[in-house]
Amino acid sequence: MKVRRLSSGLMTYKLPSATGGSGVGEVDVIVCDLIADDGVEGFGFSYAIGGRGAAAVKALDQIGREIVLNSPVEHPEVTWRRVKIACNRTGRGPNYIGLAALDVALWDLHAKRLGVPLGVAMGGALRPVPAYGSGGYRPNQGEDAIADQVLRHREQGFKAVKLRLSGRPEDITLIDATRSHMGPDQWLMVDMNEKGNLTTARTLIAAVLANGGLFVEEPLPAHDLEGYRTLAKAHPGAIATGEHLQGCEAVFPYLKDGLSAVIQPDLAMMGGLTETLRLSRLAEAFGVEVMPHFLPGLFAHVAAAAPNVTWLEDFPLLEPLLDGVPEVDSNGMLTAGAAPGHGLSLSQTARRNMLAA
Repeated sequence: MKVRRLSSGLMTYKLPSATGGSGVGEVDVIVCDLIADDGVEGFGFSYAIGGRGAAAVKALDQIGREIVLNSPVEHPEVTWRRVKIACNRTGRGPNYIGLAALDVALWDLHAKRLGVPLGVAMGGALRPVPAYGSGGYRPNQGEDAIADQVLRHREQGFKAVKLRLSGRPEDITLIDATRSHMGPDQWLMVDMNEKGNLTTARTLIAAVLANGGLFVEEPLPAHDLEGYRTLAKAHPGAIATGEHLQGCEAVFPYLKDGLSAVIQPDLAMMGGLTETLRLSRLAEAFGVEVMPHFLPGLFAHVAAAAPNVTWLEDFPLLEPLLDGVPEVDSNGMLTAGAAPGHGLSLSQTARRNMLAA
């Protein structure tokens, strides 16, 4: 059995309004479609936040045609190892972002050919995982807006919310205010989006912990390993990071040295599901929780195979472009779809806006 068709495409998705801690206004969405000899199809996607995804889709198209097209359908982890070697001289960068779409398509194809949900094809069993409310919070947001969003998340059943900070003194007041609007059965999480330095990060982490917070995400830029070592000594178990790290090799120091209690792999930056699953297994050996960045309907399948995936992030970003997205239930839990494959597909409206590579 061989892959007889590989097509790739790119579309720029302009969000209705800037969102999240980084004020995202547009996303380049990279798409990959595969068809095997037996007619089974695999659909994959990736993205470049803020645009500039052209180089990524070119990498997907070139490497995919060299290694996957007209080649036997292998287990996705086998193919990923071959694809990864193809990046040895050009590095991760846009390569991984584009190849993430190829990897997702390969897993979708593999699971469909087995006739099972992706999480089962990965070696797991579908299970409900708690999701936390992440959308609707921005830095420098007023208390009234935060209170309204917390209330919406409480009514939807979310048992945790994630506040965005700006790294300014008034953040302390917002942390206190947010906690006051939350229910006794809700956890507080905080995201600094790399806006802190060592002094502000230590102060804000202390304020979050004083309010019963679970963790502070990205208090420093991801490359500042020495800063993370200092913070981890002062506040063990209080730090989350990972969405800006590419590949297990980049994450390994955070695991080995105990710099982060929570690792948050990003689908595009990690190069897809294979590396995310590999990271989850590695993190489990170090007793580190995994809470993937965005895309809960896809990462719920990884959670099926990785018991240390403890929370999923509900931050609607690409979901308006996709059909088949599972919903969070009234208790704030999400279970991956039971259809063969990952169950997601690009809407016809989105496909009409896609450009061929």
